[in-house]
Amino acid sequence: MVVFLSYLIDKNNPMKVWNFIREELSEKQKVMLVTVVERNGSSPGVVGFKMAVSESGEMSGSIGGGVMEYNMVNLARKELQKSNLKPFIKHQVHQPDAGKDKSGLMCSGEQTHAFLPLDKSDFETINNIVIKLDIGENGLLQLNNKGITFNDTINTDNGIEYQKKDDENWEYTEQIGLKDTIYIFGAGHVSVPVSQIFRLLDFKVVLLDDRKDLPTFENNMYAHQKKLVDFKNISNIVPEGNRSYAVIMTVGHKSDEIVLKQLVTKDLKYLGMIGSKKKVQNTFESLKKQGIQESDLKKVDSPIGLDINSKTTAEIGISIAAKVVQIRNC
Repeated sequence: MVVFLSYLIDKNNPMKVWNFIREELSEKQKVMLVTVVERNGSSPGVVGFKMAVSESGEMSGSIGGGVMEYNMVNLARKELQKSNLKPFIKHQVHQPDAGKDKSGLMCSGEQTHAFLPLDKSDFETINNIVIKLDIGENGLLQLNNKGITFNDTINTDNGIEYQKKDDENWEYTEQIGLKDTIYIFGAGHVSVPVSQIFRLLDFKVVLLDDRKDLPTFENNMYAHQKKLVDFKNISNIVPEGNRSYAVIMTVGHKSDEIVLKQLVTKDLKYLGMIGSKKKVQNTFESLKKQGIQESDLKKVDSPIGLDINSKTTAEIGISIAAKVVQIRNC
């Protein structure tokens, strides 16, 4: 099940695209990076979607699929045959009467792509992007008519900006690596597939436990960060906001309650706690006696996840991820 999920998500996995570009550049292949920089109306590509086409014939990523993507791939391959490559903008309109800008689609919207040629001189920049994203850090990507840059400076609030004076003067900036973060309290067996699935979903995964020398903690290769903590003092670890998600699955109901008490009054995008209905009821009643309001407890997803009659740890992970995605996409 997890392998199948990986296949479904893989096409639009940003890490795969950047890794592909790095590999192709290391083989001295030129690559065309195609990025959706603007979108209006009904259009299959989302701003920020990326596709990389190599002169080797290989490609990675997607800008929305269909005949439009097919045409853009062919355009990228044609451009890569030129000796004097320059960045350019290509507008696509999803109307049959759109003339030279028609995309071949009929969904009435439109989207704009930035075509950015890359060669061995860009390898260091791409390698830096891969390294930063792989360890869960972020930075500012800039694409314009002069090329590509990436640095650690974060100076944009909304994540993505696109400005265009004319076809020769444009700039696209994106705060890449700025991820929704899942804080997993408890590094037992269930945390492993949960970490794997959320990494596939492009979350930053932070794993926390208070037990030393725990094999499932030490061997978890999917978490971006792993921290040994005192569960009695974790409130400041999880920042408030729409990018913060927390899952509580510690070794016992007492430690679950300790963590929940510190998080339940915080403004988080999602807060869930694993456990049976009886355990949840007892925990909630205990917290009420400690002064926690009913309105705060109603925000907690517990028993956790969508009810899919989960039996295995992987199924539990999928049920949790499904609920989180449902909430994130509301």
